[in-house]
Amino acid sequence: MNSKQNKTGAIEITSFKLRGCTCGEFIRANADIDAWLKHQQGFQSRQIAEKEEGAMLDLLHWDSVEDGTRAMHRIMDEMADSAVHGMIDQRTVSWNIYPVRHSIT
Repeated sequence: MNSKQNKTGAIEITSFKLRGCTCGEFIRANADIDAWLKHQQGFQSRQIAEKEEGAMLDLLHWDSVEDGTRAMHRIMDEMADSAVHGMIDQRTVSWNIYPVRHSIT
């Protein structure tokens, strides 16, 4: 087992409920967001998980809190035309980003 103490990086966790669509429809609509993310400084990976009917978790891994925060501020402007925004119940959105303090692979 490989342990990395004090590893830099960040985990972004956004939770929300879907509005008027299925999880599969939402994931398919994220193709443009996924492509945009791949070009952002510090982006490592993304996972979308379904908590319960209509409740979602969007997990992103970044090189730093600053990289993730910068991308979050830009995505609403640069990707304003993405269909995903209308699929999310905006009243339920909770966005947080945390520095990684320990990691094993």
